[in-house]
Amino acid sequence: MKVTIVGTGYVGLVTGACLAEIGNDVFCVDVDPRKIDILNNGGVPIHEPGLQEMLRRTRAAGRIQFSTDVKASVEHGDIQYIAVGTPPDEDGSADLQYVLAAARNIGKYSNGFKVIVDKSTVPVGTALQVKKVVDEELKTRGLEGSDKHRFSVVSNPEFLKEGAAVDDFMRPDRIVIGIDDDYAGNLAREKMKRLYAPFNRNHERTLHMDVRSAEFTKYAANAMLATRISFMNDLSNLADTVGADIESVRRGIGSDPRIGYHFLYAGCGYGGSCFPKDVQALVQTARENGHTLRILEAVEAVNHDQKEVLVNKIVKRMGEDLRGRTFAVWGLAFKPNTDDMREASSRRIIEALLQRGATVRGYDPVAREEAGRVFALDLADRPEDLKRLQFVNTQQDALTGADALVIVTEWKEFKSPDFWHLKSALKTPVIFDGRNLYEPEAMAEMGIDYFAIGRPHAELDRSDSN
Repeated sequence: MKVTIVGTGYVGLVTGACLAEIGNDVFCVDVDPRKIDILNNGGVPIHEPGLQEMLRRTRAAGRIQFSTDVKASVEHGDIQYIAVGTPPDEDGSADLQYVLAAARNIGKYSNGFKVIVDKSTVPVGTALQVKKVVDEELKTRGLEGSDKHRFSVVSNPEFLKEGAAVDDFMRPDRIVIGIDDDYAGNLAREKMKRLYAPFNRNHERTLHMDVRSAEFTKYAANAMLATRISFMNDLSNLADTVGADIESVRRGIGSDPRIGYHFLYAGCGYGGSCFPKDVQALVQTARENGHTLRILEAVEAVNHDQKEVLVNKIVKRMGEDLRGRTFAVWGLAFKPNTDDMREASSRRIIEALLQRGATVRGYDPVAREEAGRVFALDLADRPEDLKRLQFVNTQQDALTGADALVIVTEWKEFKSPDFWHLKSALKTPVIFDGRNLYEPEAMAEMGIDYFAIGRPHAELDRSDSN
């Protein structure tokens, strides 16, 4: 099938590559010529495991192309995916300008029946806005009501985890499709059924529903996951106070099949491109409709405060004035297996350390370049702080001579370091662990002063401490 993907960001690029992998003829369009140049030269503008290899295969097979030619992209695909960004507006609502611009272009250049698929995360009612914009453009062209230029707007939200997006797309646990029940909708349903048939061969994964319910489902899913994280983070702070171990609590409640273990890890707050903005957007949608989502407002507030918890532990242990102190920071991206720095906890933590006069050496396996770009913007009006921030090439480069280690992202390579080497590299054997990677008792036995999230602080074994 001929498919067009509007937007070569995270969602669009993964969607395009995976649809090309299963044999479709995919045309990816973007208004950013820099991205298109990178892709046409064999590069990938984002880090996602398995994506570059898939793009190499599909490009070699001639099943995927990249261009800035909007007219050609509309004419190419019977199915037009809109996969552009929906950044938060000042009030937290989703900014739909890029979605509606894509819709306008589809109406402007439409050359036949089109299935317009909203893949971007959008508020309830967006499909209706997209339909209105396309209708306006067809009317301008004198084609309103033309049988040849019929179209249907479909909601097909993505459920991709950064760091596992290719696998999530190729082996989905569900495919949500919202389509209006009319003549054009019935044609669209058949096309979408054919497109997704390869993913339904073992068993039917597609959930059909009305468009508004499909739009709502995406926000509801992310809001539930964010709620579980904030719930555990809130409990972790109480565990700190009463002397309980949040890891024991997690295992205790996760063993209940009604609860399960997923998204129950306490830490230093969630980030990324989805949870923060989707929670905000759903809260704002409620406000616009005269409702208050009290639980989600609390989820957002807890997450905001959680990003300061690790800083508070550092200040309590090492003092408010951190001038002359150097901190090694392991992990910059908001989660492992990505270079995404959006809403990353490292941004708040590092800025707080710099504000107190500290020097920071940050290390991340893949996010170093992106972190440099982001912090240059974040600290543009604080050049003196920026001078005290360095991004290094190895874990060891970050550690040597530092006063303490701060762990922010749970990359696999951080889970089993050489602790004796780590201890000798630091000026003082202190670890502040925002992801609870290690066992407090084991750290104490090695003479490492270890501070985690919601876990008891074990007394050091001084017999072998520095």
